[in-house]
Amino acid sequence: MTQPIKRIAISTGGGDAPGLNAVIRAVTLAAQRRGWEVFGIREGFNGILLPDRYPVNGVFPITKDMVRGISHLGGTILGTTNHGNPLRFVVTDADGTRREIDRSDDIIDHLRAMNIDALVCVGGDGTLTIANVLHQKGLSKGLRVVGVPKTIDNDLDKTYTTFGFDTAVAFATDCIDRLHSTAESHQRVMVVEVMGRYAGWIALHAGMASTAHAILIPEIPYDLDKIAAKIRARQQAGRNYSIVVAAEGALPKGGQRYLEEKAKLGEVERLGGIGEQLAHQLQEITGKEARAVVLGHLLRGGSPTSFDRLAAMRFGAAAVRALDEGHSGIMVALAFPNVNYVRLEEVAGRMKGVDLDGDTIQTARDIGICLGD
Repeated sequence: MTQPIKRIAISTGGGDAPGLNAVIRAVTLAAQRRGWEVFGIREGFNGILLPDRYPVNGVFPITKDMVRGISHLGGTILGTTNHGNPLRFVVTDADGTRREIDRSDDIIDHLRAMNIDALVCVGGDGTLTIANVLHQKGLSKGLRVVGVPKTIDNDLDKTYTTFGFDTAVAFATDCIDRLHSTAESHQRVMVVEVMGRYAGWIALHAGMASTAHAILIPEIPYDLDKIAAKIRARQQAGRNYSIVVAAEGALPKGGQRYLEEKAKLGEVERLGGIGEQLAHQLQEITGKEARAVVLGHLLRGGSPTSFDRLAAMRFGAAAVRALDEGHSGIMVALAFPNVNYVRLEEVAGRMKGVDLDGDTIQTARDIGICLGD
């Protein structure tokens, strides 16, 4: 028989996203209504893995007062990190050699030593891959694990959407809307680079909502000449400006993605630079003045939209219900009209790219948006 829950912990890992605080609040209130104690882990799992940084409060009690009035705030009161993956934790030997080790057992042992029965992991594909390992190892030690899908990139499989995505798209749309007037005034090509890593959801949705003229996504390698042809066609029709939205992970046909930094020990590669490159190339080909705007981390910040707040609260409460029902090794997922459960092993290590046969892509083609192909 599954042991009853008495204490749970919450971890927020990976890049921050609007709605994290709403999840923390929902988990805390739903758990405390059941008589459970709630703890927060600092900076993903660094509160456990880096005791020198947090000698006293790396894992600390969360009270009702701490979560009062935080649902509308961006960021996370727990802090987060996209470094320090416990499955690939970087250590330095006495001779200066740096290597990766698996410290997932340290996390489980630390939580169980605190008599914590369950862990709610809030994050994207990297965090949920960690959560799946903790679930597999933790079952025999009495630790249950439930995942909550978070990423502005919307690239997690088995859920209709992730919280943070709607807010990022809304902000990007507003920014691109503003660029129309200045681009038209100066008769320029404006290239807008947005986040999304290897998925084009933000670029596609924000680009379409803001009536961009070309949208480049990782799922469709682009032909520079096709984009230039779109710009020239607009010029000939008397439309003397163009807006190009590019996902940071978009790549030319037969080419490579643009990187700010290659992958290092314990860290993934950093994408970026496509905006400036495209602006330079399109100016050379078309003869039109071009400028690049990189929205970058602006998409991560700020207050979550009402959709993301509600989704985050529903996910948080559902995570507690799942634990109360005896579940472990699952992720709560949005499947309209309800939140359901999917196994972490079906999510870990998988990415949800834009469906090239879906109606959103078909709509973009039908209304004349250039997708670079």
